[in-house]
Amino acid sequence: MSDTGIPEPEGETDIIDTDYEIGQDNITTSIGPFGLDIHNPVFLISGLAVVAFVLVTLAFQNQAEAVFNGMRDWLTSTFDWFFLLAGNVFVLLGIYLIFSPYGKIRLGGADAKPDYTYTGWFAMLFAAGMGIGLMFYGVSEPISHYTASVAENAGTPDSWAPLGGAAGDTVKAQSLAMSATIFHWALHPWAIYAIVALALALFSYNKGLPLAMRSVFYPIFGERVWGWTGHIIDVLAVLATLFGLATSLGIGAEQANAGLNHIFGLPVSEVSKVVLIVFITGIALTSVVAGMDAGVQRLSKINMALAALLLLFVIVVGPTLAILGGIFTNFVDYARYLPELANPFGRSDKNFLDGWTSFYWAWWISWSPFVGMFIARVSRGRTVREFITCVLVIPSVVSIVWMTVFGDTAIREIIVNNYEALADAPLDLKLFIMLEALPLATITSVIGIVLVIVFFVTSSDSGSIVIDTITAGGKVDAPVPQRVFWASFEGLVAIALLLGGGLTALQAMAVSTGFPFTFVLLLACFAIIKGLRSEPR
Repeated sequence: MSDTGIPEPEGETDIIDTDYEIGQDNITTSIGPFGLDIHNPVFLISGLAVVAFVLVTLAFQNQAEAVFNGMRDWLTSTFDWFFLLAGNVFVLLGIYLIFSPYGKIRLGGADAKPDYTYTGWFAMLFAAGMGIGLMFYGVSEPISHYTASVAENAGTPDSWAPLGGAAGDTVKAQSLAMSATIFHWALHPWAIYAIVALALALFSYNKGLPLAMRSVFYPIFGERVWGWTGHIIDVLAVLATLFGLATSLGIGAEQANAGLNHIFGLPVSEVSKVVLIVFITGIALTSVVAGMDAGVQRLSKINMALAALLLLFVIVVGPTLAILGGIFTNFVDYARYLPELANPFGRSDKNFLDGWTSFYWAWWISWSPFVGMFIARVSRGRTVREFITCVLVIPSVVSIVWMTVFGDTAIREIIVNNYEALADAPLDLKLFIMLEALPLATITSVIGIVLVIVFFVTSSDSGSIVIDTITAGGKVDAPVPQRVFWASFEGLVAIALLLGGGLTALQAMAVSTGFPFTFVLLLACFAIIKGLRSEPR
């Protein structure tokens, strides 16, 4: 193997013997002062596909919205059972690995030491994993599920209530709303990330293969992963990552625009959102140039501190006792409703299943190459048990706490104080309307906007590093201009999707790329077991 910037295994591991050399298919050249080291043909196919998509979407904006709508609705309604079933497989495999003898295997070899402290590691895990989503959906999703569950038509075919809702029963409706929200943000999404991250880390740090999705499938396809079989896997990973990121960046831009309009009067318009995406992408480019340690890790720690500050503020000035009691109650309710929520067959709550859960699972899967590879890059030196526990369980607990603090506070304002403005507010504005019910609303709203922007930056930054690694054939030290290229393209794709259909277009592309990549991840589960069985224990 040629040098890739990935440390050699420390201690005994099962190195895979292959004639393939990392970079052997790469094109190395210079364009003026800028050096390039790109994998052929993954970079070319991925880049041209993205350019073509952006141009066609911008050229046919009116037609694009109808196409995106139909694409999303067909995939989520036809394959809802498939997304749920796959998500359950990932959770069960993760839990099995925690308690199995494989848990003792160390990523990077028996003598490997972690590259980051727990604080830095957790900060990067959380910022990359679901920062923008928690800000956008932390208030809006619990309210959406609550209003659907308590409505008179709950349980009818037209209802969007989870598990049939609880018409007129505010207590049960709140319980269903919080359980459904936590279901979408706890074990299942983090299991998807954990499986991808573990697979990449195992085959790169222990087996000596490139840090690319194709390497995971060596136990299945053998040397064919270095040919077109591997090219297709990597191209799918790039497109899934790019459109998954674009979905999150577009959602972040919508919320930032809504917040800036609410506080400072900035017009809510496509122009404002495009300007925001360009501005924030520019900040991300600065972080890209700074690198992983100086850029991503520093911003992630800032994110974690600001998020913790906002969380503690809401706990202290909000209904403190109700929030603290709600954490335990919501955990119990989540466990109670989990079997029903995770059931892929015979569901009566079709609108909820297709419109919420199917979309989420496809979104998490489309994000998984990005988050998985990023987690793999910062997790060398951890045991499999430590890795799965920290990536699966701890972030799930944090998600439960976050959703409880913001969701229960918002629902309580509606039930106790009859805060109709909060119930009726658009999704992207609900967080700021809720904060208005608490002291220091302007300050906390500004913090909320800053959090959205910084989460936006860390996602774009770390996402461009991941895509560049894939399109550089697994090299983690490829030239910086390539990361700049991909960070810029993430912004362009988000702009194209927003102009070509708004939030619906963003969701449609996340679902469309997440569907084929689900098959890739299911195969990866089999490859992980084969890879772990061959490791010295």
